[in-house]
This record gives sequence, C-alpha cells and structure tokens, in this order.
Amino acid sequence: MHSGPRPPSSTEPAGAAALQAPGLGRRMACWLYEGMLMFGVVFIAGYLFGTLSQTRHALDNRHPLQAFLFVVFGIYFVWFWSRGQTLAMKTWHIRLVDRQGAPVSQARALLRYLLSWVWFLPPLLAVAPFGLPAGEIAVLVTGWICVWALASRLHPTRQFWHDALAGTRLVHFDAGAR
Repeated sequence: MHSGPRPPSSTEPAGAAALQAPGLGRRMACWLYEGMLMFGVVFIAGYLFGTLSQTRHALDNRHPLQAFLFVVFGIYFVWFWSRGQTLAMKTWHIRLVDRQGAPVSQARALLRYLLSWVWFLPPLLAVAPFGLPAGEIAVLVTGWICVWALASRLHPTRQFWHDALAGTRLVHFDAGAR
C-alpha cells in the first residue's frame, strides 16, 4: 500500500496539497510522544490536586482527581491547539489547522478535545460492566486505538475522523521552510 502523501482531490479546498495529512506513522509517533509528555502534566496536576485536597491515599478522591485532570488536559490542549501546536507536534513538524488551513479557534480546539476522547472512551465504556483485569483492558484499549488510527485511511484526506467531525486537520508544518 502507498503510504505517502496523496494528490489533492477536486473536492478539497484550494492549496489542498499543503493541507495533506502527515503519514499515519508520523502522526502516531507524535501521539505517543504527546502521551509521554502528558506524564509531566499529570504529575504536576496530581501533586497540585493532592496538596489542595489534602489527599493522603492514591485512591481517595479518585473521581474528583479524574475530573480535575480532564479539565487540566482540556486547558492544556485547547491552549496549545489554538496556537497551532503542542510541543510534541512541534517536534514532529505537525500543525493543527481548520479545514481551510487557518488557525484553529479556542472553541474549535475545545470541540476537538472533546471529540478526541473517542481514542479511549468507547473501549473503556464497553468493558466497564465486566470488571476485567487491567491487563485485559489495556489490550482492548490498545486494539481500539489501532482500529481508530487505521480508520483514518478510509477518510478522503486521511485525517482522523474526530478531526473531520471537529472541522480540523493535521498538516505537515516546518517553521524553517517558511
């Protein structure tokens, strides 16, 4: 299978060649790097939450902590995406733009953040009633992530489907080339 950039179709906006999605491998490498960077965000936010709530045991206040992290992640991603790139996206020369290639508004970045939870929520909701061990849940979530990533190959411009729904797209961006 051909995995390089595809030529623009007649249904894509002007300048669509510049708006082509980076290869799936590069987008997933960026996704994994973003996940590693999120450990730092989780550490700082968790420490702040634990200090402010005087939580002494890791399982105490678990649901409020999860809600707090959901908000912190939202602030992190909306702030960076509305400026075009997270640190991981800069490293992998990927930028987030709207369908026409313009910068993304905070409202659109928030919509993308909410829709991006499709990477995790479907398998977690599907297995929740069964009380599966963590290892089995990890395998199912990983399988779903692979399916969701590969589903981008079915999109006309090879974008992730949550980007298509949010009206955003990931594009190649090299600041040195401008």
